[in-house]
Amino acid sequence: MKVIGLTGGIGSGKSTVAQFLGELGAVVIDADKVGHEVLRSDTGVKQEVVAAFGKGVLTPDGGISRKKLGRMVFTNPESLPKLNMIMHPRIAALVKARLEGYRKDGARVVVVEAPLLREAGWVSLVDEVWVTVASEATVLERLRGRARFSEAEALKRIRSQMSAAERVGRASVVIDTDCSLDELKGMIGRLWRELTSR
Repeated sequence: MKVIGLTGGIGSGKSTVAQFLGELGAVVIDADKVGHEVLRSDTGVKQEVVAAFGKGVLTPDGGISRKKLGRMVFTNPESLPKLNMIMHPRIAALVKARLEGYRKDGARVVVVEAPLLREAGWVSLVDEVWVTVASEATVLERLRGRARFSEAEALKRIRSQMSAAERVGRASVVIDTDCSLDELKGMIGRLWRELTSR
């Protein structure tokens, strides 16, 4: 089984690339979705998050509001590492368990889509690292359209992450998504054929 770590900054096209790889036959594990599951179902994590960030992160029904938590984390530089220390070990344990399950099931290619693959120390879980990149102008346009961020909010999110240059410097494959969807699909098709013919 080949395990690809797919990473890149916010708005760089990771999810679109993951979707194309899924259509070609890869099993995709979305680390963000695993994180949402952990926040929903792990009461220990919920308690730690509330202890670290206060009851202001709770929804009226007592769950964690990802929107409130996100706003808090991205407006205070010290908050993100604090949240990552709570979340990353739990997410990593679930991702590892899923990889083992897929290995037993005989999956050929599994993609772990994780924005913080390197920062979380998960590179050892994957065989190679694929990085998506796009110009800042394109990323800003995507964030304003998709997530309805203001330019200031979008820039704060972009700048809170590892730079594209740092990610690219250690990548096995770099995917520039500053192109049409058809061109991107063609590029991913070629990468898939190379990967599965090895």
